[in-house]
Amino acid sequence: MITVGAPCLVNEFHDPGSGFHQVEIFFRCRLVGGTLSENWRDPEGIVMRRRWVTRSEMNDLRVKPDALAAAAWGDGILYDPLEDLVR
Repeated sequence: MITVGAPCLVNEFHDPGSGFHQVEIFFRCRLVGGTLSENWRDPEGIVMRRRWVTRSEMNDLRVKPDALAAAAWGDGILYDPLEDLVR
């Protein structure tokens, strides 16, 4: 079980070739009980792995969007400017 806090990041992706435009809103969350289910699957097939990490563990991970670590442990809400999709 988690508690969902305030938004911390708004991120945009764009694919100029197809006109695809995606806006993501990330929220600060806290684990308050239970564990992550191993049976969970992203219905869109984009997220391949998920896990809870500490701030120091996050520094060693390659994540998108680039501003995610700063947003997760920062104050307020960040906007990560429009970036092209990388295939």
